[in-house]
Amino acid sequence: MIKDLRLAVKLVLFILSAAAVIFGSAFGYNYYCSRRTVLKNVETQAHYLTLAMAYHIESELRAVEQVPTGLAGILERGTPSTDEINDLLKDAVARNPQLFGCAVACEPGVFTSAVPRYAHYAYRDKQQQVATTDLLYEYATKDWYQIPREMRQPVWSEPYYDDGGGDILMCTYSVPFFHNVDGRREVAGVVTADISLTWLQRTVAEVRVYETGYAFLISQCGVIVTHPRREFIMRESVFSIAESAGDPQLREIGRQMINGAQGFLCFRDFLTEQKAWLYFAPLPAIKWSLGVKFSEDELFADVRRLNRQVLLIGVLGFSVLALVIAFFSETITRPLRFLARTTREIAKGNLDVDIPTTGAGDEIGQLSTSFRGMQEALKEYISNLAQATAARERVESELKIAHTIQMSFLPKKFPPFPEKSEFEIYATLEPAKEVGGDLYDFFLLDEDHLFFTVGDVSGKGVPAALFMAVTKTLMKGVAESRLSPAGVLAKVNQELAVDNDSMMFTTVFCGLLNYRTGLLQFSNAGHNPPLIMRPNGVEWLTLPPGVVLGVDTGAEYRTAEMQLRPGDVLLVYTDGITEATNAASQLYSDAALLQTATGLLPVLSPEKLVAAIMTVVKRFEENVPAADDKTVLALRFLGPPGT
Repeated sequence: MIKDLRLAVKLVLFILSAAAVIFGSAFGYNYYCSRRTVLKNVETQAHYLTLAMAYHIESELRAVEQVPTGLAGILERGTPSTDEINDLLKDAVARNPQLFGCAVACEPGVFTSAVPRYAHYAYRDKQQQVATTDLLYEYATKDWYQIPREMRQPVWSEPYYDDGGGDILMCTYSVPFFHNVDGRREVAGVVTADISLTWLQRTVAEVRVYETGYAFLISQCGVIVTHPRREFIMRESVFSIAESAGDPQLREIGRQMINGAQGFLCFRDFLTEQKAWLYFAPLPAIKWSLGVKFSEDELFADVRRLNRQVLLIGVLGFSVLALVIAFFSETITRPLRFLARTTREIAKGNLDVDIPTTGAGDEIGQLSTSFRGMQEALKEYISNLAQATAARERVESELKIAHTIQMSFLPKKFPPFPEKSEFEIYATLEPAKEVGGDLYDFFLLDEDHLFFTVGDVSGKGVPAALFMAVTKTLMKGVAESRLSPAGVLAKVNQELAVDNDSMMFTTVFCGLLNYRTGLLQFSNAGHNPPLIMRPNGVEWLTLPPGVVLGVDTGAEYRTAEMQLRPGDVLLVYTDGITEATNAASQLYSDAALLQTATGLLPVLSPEKLVAAIMTVVKRFEENVPAADDKTVLALRFLGPPGT
């Protein structure tokens, strides 16, 4: 894996990977741009080549069209003899080398009444001499005669084989001529000019398109007129070849060509099954289309040859770059390897290992110096750490002792008064830290009264624990003087507020229960209101007003009373219960405590009640570290024995 490789190898791999991406991107972009430029140039070249050939063929065909047009004009202006017609035809063929033949075909009785229909034809024989003959077949049914006669306008015919005339494949331009008969312009006959497809094939074949490219002609119906494959000529059309090859693209190309479109596009050559490019343009004179095919391999041969050369140069350059990078990476990382070995020794605890020095003033030299400084700093740090660890262990030990001492201040034996059947009491305290500031206490004042208190000191930790210890001691000492709950709070407040420079304070709820009669006297110093749980419901205890202890020496407190009935439970707690926080920073809240207490009816024993509430609160916190101490005290009045 890469993470296990040496730094020098990683440097070589990363740098070469980046170089490969750069080289590859540059090569690909160069190939793309070269290909696009070549294709654009080829398209321009094909455009001019095709149009030049089309113009050349067009000009020849236009010249051919002039011959029958002129003869038709002569025949309309007079009535030459048959000999004169023969001379005109022979002269026209002799003067126009692109013509294969020329004919005058007449309606019955025109120029001569010796034969029903008169048609004379002048053409080039196999020796390229001009010969003449009469057309003895029924030419009136032929397309070259019938179509212009019916349409009364010049027409180029589709390619055909002239059987009985020139006996060759040809294409004919036919021009009708007219005579006035009874004031009407009637067709008197047709003058034709024939061109040999051999001449067209030779003209098209003269176009050289690289090594394997070629040009071809198709008629206005898609029939192949000229093509390097002679078996296609006049036997196949673009559409028949597309059908047999199952090539819808070729069919679409044929459709565009016969519609007179002009374009340059890529297609798959049905002959070679290779990608090729085709430029096509129309021949408006005869409504044919000329196509020029280019082989893609030949088009981009120069580009590929250039790219191979560029690739070879890139590979050579990449190899040289790899060697250079490897050399410098090895040179640069050698001191780092020495430092790595030294670091491993230091990690094993050998702080006296010799760190190699380097004379270079670069980052590696600075790193070597930093390692030596780190070595000395580690020695000093480990020495200080040992001292700090010992001190921390002493503090932790002292905190554990303080926790033990603090917990020893609290009543922890339950049931505390097994001889008393008039009431049950249970309490628990869980500090947020090793020591905390919550407190609870209860004790008998005489054979009729139980004094109990729950408090919460501001702050956390050791200061709160000390303040809690002082508060608890004062509360017990003052309560034994038989003062009312309000008097106890007032006396303790005066003692705590004197010289309280730290301005610490504590909230306290205290009560005095006559467990013979159930009369409860209580007072409050800014503490949370307790809950009264009865078999028929749970409600908050209404507290008299009172400020926290330790702030104002002149603070006054009041004592309130209520009558407990057998089975009633007083639930006293600190704000660590209602302000417990879960992972979503939501508080447990007074409402949730009231709902939980209501759900625990009928009232359980104080111990089970306290345990159930603590369990619910901890489950709500979802293992979030406690932010405050938690204290709960439950007092259940049972009444005198026998009630």
